[in-house]
Amino acid sequence: MNTTVEQQVREYYDHAGPAYHALMGQFWHHGDLAAERAGLSPEDAAKALARKQVDAAGLRAGGTALDFGSGVGGTTVYMAEIAEAHFVGISNNEWLSARAREYALQQGAGDRTAFLTVGDEDYKSLVWWPDGALDMVSFFESVCHLPEKGAFFQAAFRVLKPGACLVGVDWIARPFGDHRTPAQIAEFIGPVERVISIPELGTLDGYRDLMVAAGFDVEVSEDLYEGVECWGSTPPDDGQGWGDYEGEKNTVIHDGKRVLDAARAAGVFSVARWVARKPA
Repeated sequence: MNTTVEQQVREYYDHAGPAYHALMGQFWHHGDLAAERAGLSPEDAAKALARKQVDAAGLRAGGTALDFGSGVGGTTVYMAEIAEAHFVGISNNEWLSARAREYALQQGAGDRTAFLTVGDEDYKSLVWWPDGALDMVSFFESVCHLPEKGAFFQAAFRVLKPGACLVGVDWIARPFGDHRTPAQIAEFIGPVERVISIPELGTLDGYRDLMVAAGFDVEVSEDLYEGVECWGSTPPDDGQGWGDYEGEKNTVIHDGKRVLDAARAAGVFSVARWVARKPA
């Protein structure tokens, strides 16, 4: 029986999850570049970017939101706290969901958050919600793992209320410097995709086009590192200790660090942000 892409992602996080948790704590996505340059910690920079997305969506107290690919729950819990809203985080990996539930209880956010482990292909339908049920859908560096990204955007459009927002942050591939052609970009992005269980890294315009095709009005579509290399909080000096990690299946973590560093140095790896509104 062939292993599906979604199953590969789930199994990847069985071993990568504990490593990410040990090295990054509760917040696993890039932060706001201005906050990073101002010297904020990786966690505080990640919170600054999450707040920017919540503010852009206009999520209000008492609202209900979905955080897709919620990982170990740090950003989901933070958004629930600052918005005074109710959040459901979903993942296809129970180890991640269990850590998220524990963190929510530790933070006193058990009444505002729930974390569900869903089926590998449930992202295509988000079947648990009726049409027009949610005030916001968010994703932070998770849609990159989906082989059918357009299906997720269509499902998000369906479950959002008219006038509500899809907000997202994700890894992208891009031309940069001397690396302009698809083959030149693939030389660096291909290894990232293979090692980190990504079926195909999207592009800034590709995500925007999929959102438009789903029915959204895209208000923001921006490369967060336009014109500069995207090192974020993981510069080549490896202050977080990825290269020294000695946990289970550490070679996968080391390989991930190696191929990401090469793609970052070539400039063809970046992170982008989108705000897309369902027409009222």
